[in-house]
Amino acid sequence: MKKVTWTIVILLALAGTVPAHAQDDPDAALPSPQSSPWFYGGGIGMGFGDLDWIELYPLIGYQVNRQLSLGGGVTYRYLNDDRFAGSPSTTDYGGNLFARFRLTPQFFLEADLEYLSHEFVRFDLSTGRDGFNTVLGGVGYSQPIGSRASIFVLVLYDFTHDDIDPFYPYSDPWIIRGGISAGF
Repeated sequence: MKKVTWTIVILLALAGTVPAHAQDDPDAALPSPQSSPWFYGGGIGMGFGDLDWIELYPLIGYQVNRQLSLGGGVTYRYLNDDRFAGSPSTTDYGGNLFARFRLTPQFFLEADLEYLSHEFVRFDLSTGRDGFNTVLGGVGYSQPIGSRASIFVLVLYDFTHDDIDPFYPYSDPWIIRGGISAGF
């Protein structure tokens, strides 16, 4: 009987800090004089079953003004695949830079430049490694959940997606992320 795969994803990144009262006041997205324009987050993802994986995505960002935020982060992923003999395992690591332009207190546009050193399993079950640069862009929605935290959903499109390369790190050009962010 095939193992049932279950996934727990807890992401704490990739959304700008939006104070809880931002829905009522368009200027509320600006940091107050007592607070810092810096925000941080990160993500943890994991799944277990025939495919065991763990992902870590810490990041930090800076709110330039009420509409523009800039930042960067690092990526680490571990994968162990029990569907094949020998259970091959791989690791990926890299980083990204992002720019976010807020259209309203809740909706924003995002552009990411990402580098990923991707380890892949070849057809003979040996592993190889290659570096991939990706350009991502899309839209997001952020909802305040406290005075300095928000929950978000982000839909990105991989403009550099390669359907021909069997070892490309993303199987689909559409990438959906979600989670929580907090300000300093």
